[in-house]
Amino acid sequence: MKPFFAKGSTVLFYGDSITDVHRDREDFYGLGEGYPAKAAAIYNSLFPEQEVTFLNRGISGDTTAQLLQRYDTDVKALKPDYLSILIGINDTWRRYDSDRLTTTEQFEQNYRQLLSQVRRDLPGCKVLLMEPWLLSSDPSKEMWHGDFDPKQAVVNSLRTEGDFFLATSDLFDAERKAGVSDADISADGVHPTPFGHGVIALGWLRTLGII
Repeated sequence: MKPFFAKGSTVLFYGDSITDVHRDREDFYGLGEGYPAKAAAIYNSLFPEQEVTFLNRGISGDTTAQLLQRYDTDVKALKPDYLSILIGINDTWRRYDSDRLTTTEQFEQNYRQLLSQVRRDLPGCKVLLMEPWLLSSDPSKEMWHGDFDPKQAVVNSLRTEGDFFLATSDLFDAERKAGVSDADISADGVHPTPFGHGVIALGWLRTLGII
């Protein structure tokens, strides 16, 4: 184990409900109850002298378009040194619960625009991209794969556009080989259980070579 972030760095988690996880919107530093809180707690317990600030700006229900809409307030204005992005499932979900279609082409355009704005406005910021997922726990979502899988492939194709990439597919495959079921990771195939958030937090830390 070794420290990764420079002393006094700001690390920002950006995404949807998987990142949000009941965070207190009135608390600037509120991290919620998911993988951001778990990763931050482990890091700060190991390296308190680094005085790293972790921030969470996940908002439940958000799509790539909504991340773009709030970029100035929730990313640019906060000037993070490191930005972790997890987005994608709601660009599919809104098609099925609200009849709001985001094509694969529009999804890629939105994602690329977000990354372009980060590179333009925050040239020193290191970016970690996280692969979105749709697990088999909820059979009613099986039909979503036709819409979701191409979007997941887009994020995988953009891995070199970031500085780091967390392949959650590989992370979950390793857990399955250890006897863990998809339902153990996420009861509805999307939102992690507390155990699932722990798996993701550890994978996030390993991706950066911290543990």
